[in-house]
Amino acid sequence: MAGRVGQLGAGRMGSPVLRRWLEAGHDVLVHDPDPARGAAARDAGATTADSPAAVAAAVDVLVTVLPGAAEVADVVPALVPVLRPGSVWLDLTSGDPRTTDRIATALSGRGVATVAAAAGGGPAAAAAGSLELFVGGSAQDRVAPLLAELTRNGGSLRNLGERAGAGQTAKLLANLLWFAESVAVTEALLIGREAGLDVRALRAALAGSAGDSVFLRRHADALLAGDDLTDFSLPRVLEELEVVDELAGGVPHPLHRRVLELHREALAEFGPVDGELMAARLLERRAGRPLTEPGVLDHRSA
Repeated sequence: MAGRVGQLGAGRMGSPVLRRWLEAGHDVLVHDPDPARGAAARDAGATTADSPAAVAAAVDVLVTVLPGAAEVADVVPALVPVLRPGSVWLDLTSGDPRTTDRIATALSGRGVATVAAAAGGGPAAAAAGSLELFVGGSAQDRVAPLLAELTRNGGSLRNLGERAGAGQTAKLLANLLWFAESVAVTEALLIGREAGLDVRALRAALAGSAGDSVFLRRHADALLAGDDLTDFSLPRVLEELEVVDELAGGVPHPLHRRVLELHREALAEFGPVDGELMAARLLERRAGRPLTEPGVLDHRSA
């Protein structure tokens, strides 16, 4: 067993993560600033605490499942003096690896280890135990039972080495490729339709071809059905792409820059809405007609 587990965050991702650990028999102490989420955590079988510090001081593994790097930077540094020597901070946030590495250095000086496991997949994958975890940190064996619960049903654990932020860097790059694929596939389907092809037939023909991608195989149906994939918000997409832009340094990255610009333009067009496909929707709008199948309400046309 990993010992007593403390969890900060019981929201969209935190709640299904918590339930998997409770169902596996782990003792979990939780704090969430939302009273309703705290009540739901208690109903699920967790114990709740009044503050992040109360959780950090009482546990062997402190888990953060927070919306992003800004929330991690706001909460975790204040807990450095509170965490017990010999404990582990396990960050499941898809955050900024620079923030994670800075905090990990401060914690190391107090005898606290850090493991960061950025999660690929949304709440449904967390509930099913099929997350794809990109993991960095030297104490992975100490949190292995927890990570196993999140990946045991078709998920994966991808070890990027001993630097805590390494897994988060890999996850950001995986997301960059996905966001780029989403706009590339949308553009190809729009061009194909303009050339007189049936969009569904074209999508099927491209799958398995030299132009195949995870987006085309797994998510193009959502694009064609009018589903914006709202588990992740457009502002969070931009946050991740901006971190990649900063990490690039002197490496030329014109494709990434254009993907970033398209998402900024989508934010200006649609506002801070939930949806990972809003840059694709922007291309549809500019084409004058969505790819959404006839009979499916296009809520972006209003």
